[in-house]
Amino acid sequence: MAVLRRTARRVQGVDDPLDAVQERRVRAVLALGGVPQTDLPDGVQQVRLRLLERAAKGDEAPRDVSAWAAVVASNLAMDWHRAKRRQERLGERLAGLRQPAHDSGEESSVLSLAVARGMDELPDAQRQVLVLRFYADLPVRDIAEELGIPEGTVKSRLHSAVRALRVRLHEDEVV
Repeated sequence: MAVLRRTARRVQGVDDPLDAVQERRVRAVLALGGVPQTDLPDGVQQVRLRLLERAAKGDEAPRDVSAWAAVVASNLAMDWHRAKRRQERLGERLAGLRQPAHDSGEESSVLSLAVARGMDELPDAQRQVLVLRFYADLPVRDIAEELGIPEGTVKSRLHSAVRALRVRLHEDEVV
Protein backbone atom coordinates (compact mmCIF):
# COMPACT_ATOMS: atom_id res chain seq x y z
CA MET A 1 0.00 0.00 0.00
CA ALA A 2 2.95 2.30 0.47
CA VAL A 3 3.26 2.12 -3.31
CA LEU A 4 0.25 4.44 -3.66
CA ARG A 5 1.83 7.46 -1.98
CA ARG A 6 5.15 7.80 -0.24
CA THR A 7 3.72 10.77 1.67
CA ALA A 8 0.62 8.84 2.77
CA ARG A 9 -0.56 9.33 6.32
CA ARG A 10 -1.01 6.46 8.77
CA VAL A 11 -4.62 6.00 9.84
CA GLN A 12 -5.49 3.23 12.29
CA GLY A 13 -2.34 1.32 11.36
CA VAL A 14 -2.97 1.47 7.60
CA ASP A 15 -1.35 3.77 5.05
CA ASP A 16 -3.83 6.45 4.02
CA PRO A 17 -3.69 6.67 0.21
CA LEU A 18 -4.95 10.27 0.20
CA ASP A 19 -2.85 13.12 1.52
CA ALA A 20 -4.51 16.22 2.97
CA VAL A 21 -4.46 18.15 -0.32
CA GLN A 22 -6.00 15.26 -2.23
CA GLU A 23 -8.66 14.82 0.44
CA ARG A 24 -9.63 18.50 0.19
CA ARG A 25 -9.83 18.18 -3.59
CA VAL A 26 -12.06 15.10 -3.30
CA ARG A 27 -14.30 16.95 -0.82
CA ALA A 28 -14.51 19.93 -3.19
CA VAL A 29 -15.42 17.77 -6.20
CA LEU A 30 -18.09 15.97 -4.18
CA ALA A 31 -19.52 19.22 -2.79
CA LEU A 32 -19.52 20.95 -6.16
CA GLY A 33 -21.07 17.83 -7.64
CA GLY A 34 -24.04 18.43 -5.35
CA VAL A 35 -23.31 15.98 -2.54
CA PRO A 36 -24.54 17.46 0.77
CA GLN A 37 -22.01 18.34 3.48
CA THR A 38 -23.29 15.54 5.71
CA ASP A 39 -22.40 12.94 3.06
CA LEU A 40 -18.92 14.29 2.21
CA PRO A 41 -17.02 12.16 4.76
CA ASP A 42 -18.65 9.01 3.33
CA GLY A 43 -17.67 10.08 -0.17
CA VAL A 44 -14.05 10.65 0.85
CA GLN A 45 -14.03 7.22 2.49
CA GLN A 46 -15.40 5.65 -0.71
CA VAL A 47 -12.51 7.14 -2.70
CA ARG A 48 -10.03 5.89 -0.10
CA LEU A 49 -11.61 2.45 -0.18
CA ARG A 50 -11.36 2.24 -3.96
CA LEU A 51 -7.67 3.15 -3.83
CA LEU A 52 -7.03 0.55 -1.12
CA GLU A 53 -9.00 -2.11 -3.02
CA ARG A 54 -6.97 -1.33 -6.12
CA ALA A 55 -3.74 -1.84 -4.17
CA ALA A 56 -5.07 -5.02 -2.51
CA LYS A 57 -5.84 -6.51 -5.94
CA GLY A 58 -2.27 -5.79 -6.95
CA ASP A 59 -3.25 -3.21 -9.56
CA GLU A 60 -0.70 -0.55 -10.35
CA ALA A 61 -1.22 2.78 -8.62
CA PRO A 62 -2.77 5.51 -10.80
CA ARG A 63 -0.20 7.67 -12.54
CA ASP A 64 -1.77 10.76 -10.97
CA VAL A 65 -3.56 9.77 -7.76
CA SER A 66 -5.05 13.24 -7.37
CA ALA A 67 -6.66 13.25 -10.82
CA TRP A 68 -7.83 9.66 -10.40
CA ALA A 69 -9.38 10.51 -7.03
CA ALA A 70 -11.15 13.56 -8.53
CA VAL A 71 -12.67 11.40 -11.28
CA VAL A 72 -13.81 8.78 -8.75
CA ALA A 73 -15.32 11.57 -6.62
CA SER A 74 -17.10 12.93 -9.68
CA ASN A 75 -18.50 9.47 -10.42
CA LEU A 76 -19.67 9.17 -6.81
CA ALA A 77 -21.42 12.52 -7.08
CA MET A 78 -23.21 11.33 -10.22
CA ASP A 79 -24.24 8.14 -8.41
CA TRP A 80 -25.53 10.24 -5.52
CA HIS A 81 -27.62 12.34 -7.95
CA ARG A 82 -29.06 9.22 -9.59
CA ALA A 83 -30.04 7.79 -6.22
CA LYS A 84 -31.50 11.13 -5.18
CA ARG A 85 -33.56 11.32 -8.39
CA ARG A 86 -34.90 7.82 -7.82
CA GLN A 87 -35.92 8.75 -4.29
CA GLU A 88 -37.54 11.97 -5.47
CA ARG A 89 -39.55 10.19 -8.17
CA LEU A 90 -40.72 7.65 -5.64
CA GLY A 91 -41.63 10.42 -3.20
CA GLU A 92 -43.51 12.29 -5.91
CA ARG A 93 -45.50 9.21 -6.80
CA LEU A 94 -46.33 8.57 -3.17
CA ALA A 95 -47.10 12.13 -2.14
CA GLY A 96 -48.35 13.45 -5.46
CA LEU A 97 -46.76 16.78 -4.61
CA ARG A 98 -43.29 18.25 -4.72
CA GLN A 99 -42.12 20.68 -2.07
CA PRO A 100 -41.10 24.05 -3.52
CA ALA A 101 -37.52 25.19 -3.05
CA HIS A 102 -36.91 28.29 -0.94
CA ASP A 103 -34.82 30.91 -2.69
CA SER A 104 -32.49 33.26 -0.83
CA GLY A 105 -32.77 37.01 -1.32
CA GLU A 106 -29.06 37.63 -1.82
CA GLU A 107 -27.70 37.91 -5.35
CA SER A 108 -24.85 35.46 -4.83
CA SER A 109 -27.23 32.92 -3.32
CA VAL A 110 -29.61 33.33 -6.24
CA LEU A 111 -26.77 32.83 -8.71
CA SER A 112 -25.44 29.80 -6.81
CA LEU A 113 -28.89 28.28 -6.67
CA ALA A 114 -29.48 28.92 -10.37
CA VAL A 115 -26.13 27.34 -11.28
CA ALA A 116 -26.85 24.34 -9.05
CA ARG A 117 -30.27 23.87 -10.61
CA GLY A 118 -28.80 24.26 -14.08
CA MET A 119 -26.15 21.65 -13.30
CA ASP A 120 -28.81 19.28 -11.98
CA GLU A 121 -30.56 19.49 -15.34
CA LEU A 122 -27.43 18.63 -17.32
CA PRO A 123 -26.91 15.09 -18.53
CA ASP A 124 -24.57 13.16 -16.23
CA ALA A 125 -21.73 13.08 -18.76
CA GLN A 126 -21.83 16.87 -19.24
CA ARG A 127 -22.05 17.56 -15.50
CA GLN A 128 -19.11 15.24 -14.89
CA VAL A 129 -16.74 16.96 -17.34
CA LEU A 130 -17.90 20.39 -16.16
CA VAL A 131 -17.11 19.59 -12.52
CA LEU A 132 -13.78 17.97 -13.39
CA ARG A 133 -12.71 20.86 -15.60
CA PHE A 134 -13.88 23.92 -13.69
CA TYR A 135 -14.17 22.73 -10.10
CA ALA A 136 -11.44 20.07 -9.90
CA ASP A 137 -9.31 22.17 -12.29
CA LEU A 138 -8.23 19.20 -14.41
CA PRO A 139 -6.98 19.90 -17.94
CA VAL A 140 -8.96 18.46 -20.86
CA ARG A 141 -6.21 15.94 -21.59
CA ASP A 142 -6.34 14.51 -18.05
CA ILE A 143 -10.13 14.35 -18.06
CA ALA A 144 -10.08 12.47 -21.35
CA GLU A 145 -7.45 10.06 -20.10
CA GLU A 146 -9.17 9.38 -16.78
CA LEU A 147 -12.61 8.89 -18.38
CA GLY A 148 -11.24 6.90 -21.32
CA ILE A 149 -12.77 9.17 -23.94
CA PRO A 150 -11.24 11.32 -26.70
CA GLU A 151 -10.25 14.91 -25.90
CA GLY A 152 -12.68 16.13 -28.56
CA THR A 153 -15.53 14.44 -26.71
CA VAL A 154 -14.52 16.19 -23.49
CA LYS A 155 -14.41 19.54 -25.32
CA SER A 156 -17.77 18.90 -26.95
CA ARG A 157 -19.40 17.98 -23.64
CA LEU A 158 -17.87 21.04 -21.98
CA HIS A 159 -19.12 23.32 -24.75
CA SER A 160 -22.63 21.86 -24.58
CA ALA A 161 -22.72 22.05 -20.78
CA VAL A 162 -21.55 25.68 -20.65
CA ARG A 163 -24.00 26.66 -23.37
CA ALA A 164 -26.88 24.94 -21.55
CA LEU A 165 -25.95 26.63 -18.26
CA ARG A 166 -25.71 30.01 -19.96
CA VAL A 167 -29.17 29.55 -21.51
CA ARG A 168 -30.59 28.48 -18.14
CA LEU A 169 -29.12 31.50 -16.34
CA HIS A 170 -30.52 33.86 -18.97
CA GLU A 171 -33.95 32.15 -18.80
CA ASP A 172 -33.97 32.58 -15.04
CA GLU A 173 -32.86 36.19 -15.56
CA VAL A 174 -29.95 35.67 -13.18
CA VAL A 175 -27.35 37.09 -15.56
